[in-house]
Amino acid sequence: MVKKNWGFATLAVHGSGGVCPHTGAVSMPIYQSSTFAFKSAEQGEKLFTGEEKGYIYSRISNPTIDALQKEMAFLEKGDGALAFASGMAASTATVLGFCESGDSVLCSRVVYGGTYAMFAHILPKLGIEPIFVDGTDLDHIENAIKPNTKLLFAETPANPTLDIVDIEACAALAKRHNIALAVDNTFATPYYQQPLTLGADLVMHSATKYIGGHGDTVAGLIISNKEIIERIHDGVMVDMGGVISPFNAWLLLRGLKTLPIRMDRHSSSAMQIAKFLSFHPKVEQVYYPGLPIHPQFELAKKQMKNFGGMISFDLKADQEQIRRFQDALELCTIAVSLGDCDTLVCHPASTTHSTYTAEERKDARINEKLVRISVGVEDPQDIIDDLQLGLKKM
Repeated sequence: MVKKNWGFATLAVHGSGGVCPHTGAVSMPIYQSSTFAFKSAEQGEKLFTGEEKGYIYSRISNPTIDALQKEMAFLEKGDGALAFASGMAASTATVLGFCESGDSVLCSRVVYGGTYAMFAHILPKLGIEPIFVDGTDLDHIENAIKPNTKLLFAETPANPTLDIVDIEACAALAKRHNIALAVDNTFATPYYQQPLTLGADLVMHSATKYIGGHGDTVAGLIISNKEIIERIHDGVMVDMGGVISPFNAWLLLRGLKTLPIRMDRHSSSAMQIAKFLSFHPKVEQVYYPGLPIHPQFELAKKQMKNFGGMISFDLKADQEQIRRFQDALELCTIAVSLGDCDTLVCHPASTTHSTYTAEERKDARINEKLVRISVGVEDPQDIIDDLQLGLKKM
């Protein structure tokens, strides 16, 4: 039985209901089956009409996937959740769950490059107008709302500038205009930030990152109230088919058990590294919400439990020097993605955010000197020494 006074780490380990309800297994089994047998033809008919609850086909539901969805809803304080084959599948389903041809949708200007590409290039083909706004400027957001606007999509902390969006204020604004607020909570995770408790209507994760935590799976999640979850499941997910596999769902269930431990290590190490970079003569500016110099530092303290493992910084360097910096690294890995146990370093303008045009990157303040670090769980001094090596050889 779950106790109300248990801390997040205990809840992450023991989950909302303890052992597997089907077998009593302490580790949820992987139900690696595409289809499930009916007890009779009559039962099959009842399952399809909804008269009886049960499993039919894993694109519709699966016990392992259900277990993951239950735990994520529990940790994010939602009524339900849906697990997808990727973060992009989750983001796309979110938009299609609220918008149709003729509608418009607001999106923070600073988001993951794949998200930006989906809004900028795919939605117009479906007759949905994307409107990009400064997620840190409430007046800019409000002035961009149109009569046909149905959704505001925000990412906080934002990738890669680490902008912090005021979730509570955006939620209040959205409610005044009768639009929904969806928040990408990938960088913070439910351990450090719970947007639904701040008024958001839906939370989205690229679970590939910190939820999985080991760089071995690709997945996405959305968490919301019962009505929204049912609408997206029945109206988008089942027929579009972007569902997670049972095995990947199991990997995420495993990842959840160590999420608080990993996040605390990522965050404490990131703070040390951010401070080191802040005083380095070859670093122009550091973007980390845990530093008092961050423009939304006070807001980050208010809506987050801690500041996470992502750092970005501007180098006093040209493109060739930035390449030399990356190539000189021996411990850190040059790679996209984030949230792994390994420290990953990338140059957003030429990789993750190359989906933006040069002008769009300028508007989003994603400059050519910006480098992003996903701080791993290695010894932080070893990471600092490696960065020092790269900066020396730059």
